[in-house]
Amino acid sequence: MLLGIIRAVFICIAAGAFATFVSQTDGLPDVIQNHRFPTFFGLMAIAVGVIVVDVLIRRKRIEDLSALYFGLLIGVLLSYLLIQAVEPMFEQAFAAQGRGYYNMFTMVVVLTLPYFCISFLMQTKDDFRFIIPYVEFSRELKGGRPLVVDSHALIDGRIAELVETHVIDSQLLVPDFVLEDLQRIADSGDKVRRGRGRRGLDVLSRIQQHPHAEIRIHNTSTTRGKTKSSSHDQLLIDVAIAVSGRIVTNDVNINKIASVQNVDVVNLNDVSNALKPKYIPGEHVRIQLMKEGESYGQGVGYLDDGTMVVCEQGKDLVGQEVDVEVTSVLQNSAGRMIFGKPSGSETSTPSRITRSSKSSD
Repeated sequence: MLLGIIRAVFICIAAGAFATFVSQTDGLPDVIQNHRFPTFFGLMAIAVGVIVVDVLIRRKRIEDLSALYFGLLIGVLLSYLLIQAVEPMFEQAFAAQGRGYYNMFTMVVVLTLPYFCISFLMQTKDDFRFIIPYVEFSRELKGGRPLVVDSHALIDGRIAELVETHVIDSQLLVPDFVLEDLQRIADSGDKVRRGRGRRGLDVLSRIQQHPHAEIRIHNTSTTRGKTKSSSHDQLLIDVAIAVSGRIVTNDVNINKIASVQNVDVVNLNDVSNALKPKYIPGEHVRIQLMKEGESYGQGVGYLDDGTMVVCEQGKDLVGQEVDVEVTSVLQNSAGRMIFGKPSGSETSTPSRITRSSKSSD
């Protein structure tokens, strides 16, 4: 909105300045005096062309007015230096009418350079640091470090629920190649993959509509141009390093690769496991055994949150609701498994539990 107002003000100021310039009676070259209207519309075409070029450069964010002040200061300074450098050239090249061309050139430069500087700084203000000797002014992040969201996390969907609980107050960055990946999956010929891709896009839209979520699409076209051979996972890590952020995913491979490169990862499975009720040996869980286990005599059931429960001596109880006494819990980034035995029965042997955990893995 603010950038649109700046564009409108720029057009109005340019129109007034150009109209004043072409209406002068003295000091203008003959070609301009004889063609005032074409000159005016030609200058206005230059101003409109500046706006068009700026619009074609997408992904602009307007959040900090300091970028406007710095852009105006730098633009005026560059304009002054450029005008001083070319003034002798106009006087030598155009002789008596050089002053008129010089005034027209000065007006165009003074209008366009500050505009480009303001637009550039407003689009890149999150990526630059203004440094003075012994003093450094850097951007202050809202909340914690940025969170770089992976396509796996969006397809998973739990990231949206975390955002809606107001637990996350950091900025969420979705790299453009992640969005492209979701669109490619959503257009897949396979019905299952197409559904996953559409779910990821729906989750992204859901987060964007949340009033307390700060999320934006991160442009990585420049980075990808320099690292064409990088894989999807490595590009994600490069973005996290560039913005000093953390990766949000549920992919175990990305977790391992990022850990090797000292990049912090928020694994949704770890978050989910941390929030699940804790079961310790001796507690009782009532479940319905759904099927036989892989090892002899086992029955398998599931808690409401999807946690697998392996019940020793439960083969003959498949299809029934059983009160299971917890004997051990296996938990890692891939999920959690609970091992137990029917309440009142003798404790299973350690060797059988060990075989069960290996077979379930």
